[in-house]
Amino acid sequence: MSKRILVIDDEGGVRTVIQISLEMAAGWEVVTAASGTEGLEKAAKCHFDAILLDVMMPEMDGLATFEQLQANAMTRQVPLILLTAKTSKHDHQQFAQLGIKGIITKPFKARALVADIQSILNWHS
Repeated sequence: MSKRILVIDDEGGVRTVIQISLEMAAGWEVVTAASGTEGLEKAAKCHFDAILLDVMMPEMDGLATFEQLQANAMTRQVPLILLTAKTSKHDHQQFAQLGIKGIITKPFKARALVADIQSILNWHS
């Protein structure tokens, strides 16, 4: 079953690697956004099966974007995975307490990305 994934990351190279990896390896539809604001607009327009969200972004960071997604009844239930270079145990615990489904640490392995997402979200192929 095809999935629709929203990728919100300010780094164009990261968006491209994720998009190509998910489309080629899993056949998923990937929509990208270069900022939290753009991501919120796209998330409100159509249904996504999951959102991959960068933590460190200018203007509106990942946690502020997450709070806005949670405030919207249409996007509140969409599972969210954070993309972050932060790897401290405290950060991971804080993210889990907020209801974030999982964390993928940058730099990530493009070949393992589909499996990582499936594992975090308990999606079986």
